[in-house]
Formats: sequence, C-alpha cells, structure tokens
Amino acid sequence: MRKLVAGAFVTLDGVMQAPGGPDEDREGDFQHGGWLVPYFDEQFLEIMTEWTKCAGAFLLGRKTYEIFAGSWPNSTDPADEIATALNTRPKFVASRTLDKLDWNNSFLIKGEVAEEVAKLKTQEGGEIQVHGSSDLLQTLLRHDLIDTLRIWQFPVVLGTGKRLFGEGAIPSRFQLVVTQMNSTGAVLHIYERAGDLRYGEVEVGEETVIFDSDSTR
Repeated sequence: MRKLVAGAFVTLDGVMQAPGGPDEDREGDFQHGGWLVPYFDEQFLEIMTEWTKCAGAFLLGRKTYEIFAGSWPNSTDPADEIATALNTRPKFVASRTLDKLDWNNSFLIKGEVAEEVAKLKTQEGGEIQVHGSSDLLQTLLRHDLIDTLRIWQFPVVLGTGKRLFGEGAIPSRFQLVVTQMNSTGAVLHIYERAGDLRYGEVEVGEETVIFDSDSTR
C-alpha cells in the first residue's frame, strides 16, 4: 500500500493560493501571489529537496501540472535533484479539460478521481506526493485519501484566497510527528493520519476536565 503525502504552503489563516509568484493563480481576483518568497532560505530548499527525492510518483491538479510542465523540463542539470525527480518519475494528472500531456512520464487520470487515486495507492512503489493542487486536495480530503500532511506555515495573514481545508473536508484526526522552524520564521509541521475524532467534555467544578480517550461519534 502506497502512502499519499500532501505538501502545502499555508498562511496563518490557512490560505495556500499562489505562494510562488504574482501570476501563479489569480482566480477570485487574488492579489497576493508570491507571499512565500520572502521566507525562502537554504534550509527550506534542503528539506524540499529531500522530500522530493522520496517520491515514487507525483499526483497533480491541472493548474499545478501546467505550471510545473512549463518550467521544470528546462532544468536539465543532473545535480538538480528536484528537477531530476520531477522530470523522470511518473506524474498522474487530474483534469477535466486536458486531453494530452507532453511532459515526460505523465499520465492523465481517466474516470472518477477518488476511485482512481485509491487504486494507485494499492500499487507497489514509493510514496505518491501531491504538490500544490488546492482544488485536487479538496477531493482527496473529502474521500479520506491523505495519509500524511507536510505543511509549511508562514507568518502571514491574507484574509482571502483558497484554503487548504475547504468545505467538505471530513472530520478527522492527525498526529504531529515533526515540527521545525527555519531561519525566516516559517514552521514545518508533519502530521500522520490518526483515525477518527475523539471527544470529551469540559465541566466547571472539582473535576475540571473529563475526557474519554475511547469515545468517538
């Protein structure tokens, strides 16, 4: 069983739209593209390189695929490990509008996305990584297909934009397994899926907090 690992760059208020440039994604008249760039440092690059090297395949939405396909094939230096991974390993693309993919080793997902992704996870191979792809992530969250979340959170509030957790995300519980801060104040959180929600009850009185760790709804 392959793990599906979603990586995201988010603000303090959960926005993940267009972190890398002004024209990356202007949908909804978004005016804050490129908000991540001032927080980039060598540690950030090193961690992203190590992550990408671990990928057995990539799962991308149409917009992210088109952005990647328009730039990464131009990076042919063998020493660029991110480019090497992206250019050579399988890329599965979820799109309702594309009918042809020109980037090497790219495959269009045909049929219902959640069902096809579930099938991909049953195959042998390394982890399947999702980069960006905010619309695709909503589908994956609604169908409980994400095993690991790798979230970089940046000390920025935007107020508007596409958010990592939109309408329809199922109630779920994750376990924090890694937290780390870079030199510019961005904080990395890595979470592993940890089952159903647990519930408790807070009461005022001698017994301040009551929590049944086995209770679920």
